[in-house]
Amino acid sequence: MKTQSGITQHQTKAMRLKLERWTSLMGPLLIVTDEDGVLRALDFGEHESRMERLLRDYYGDYTLERGKTPAPVLRALQDYFDGKLEAVAQVKTATGGTPFQREVWQALRSIPAGTTMSYRQLAAKIGRAGASRAVGAANGANPIPIVVPCHRVIGADGSLTGFGGGLANKRWLLDHEARFACVPGRAPNLL
Repeated sequence: MKTQSGITQHQTKAMRLKLERWTSLMGPLLIVTDEDGVLRALDFGEHESRMERLLRDYYGDYTLERGKTPAPVLRALQDYFDGKLEAVAQVKTATGGTPFQREVWQALRSIPAGTTMSYRQLAAKIGRAGASRAVGAANGANPIPIVVPCHRVIGADGSLTGFGGGLANKRWLLDHEARFACVPGRAPNLL
């Protein structure tokens, strides 16, 4: 059966997603995975409505049921909070979004833990030097913070600027990474 838009009904089947509420070192996190165990969304407990809006924007019709997060995803997150910052680099992710947004999100994953980059630098990194505002908008629409580290992007003057999870959470993540990161040219922090 075709709808007014010409899409057959079987093509609009709702994506089935699982949600686990997990308590991290920084507070409650919302972890959303698909039927294959791939991470689709991650957000801070107090930002559930933002997460749901992004899921609607990227997937349209979806179902969200309580479920367990696959052990490798939880282990990587726990390792990250335990100071093994690169553990989240191996987490498989998938997102909706435009090709440009996905390009920005992929570039975010290449910013080393313990370092930051300005929106302008990130735009230049993806070969779009004049697109810092568009990069900022894509950064703000990232559905998988921490794993796709949008918190590592700051203002050109070094200031903390917008973060969907709130500036206090951005500061916490940057401070956490500064404690544990091994950045070339900087003595390790032995706290």
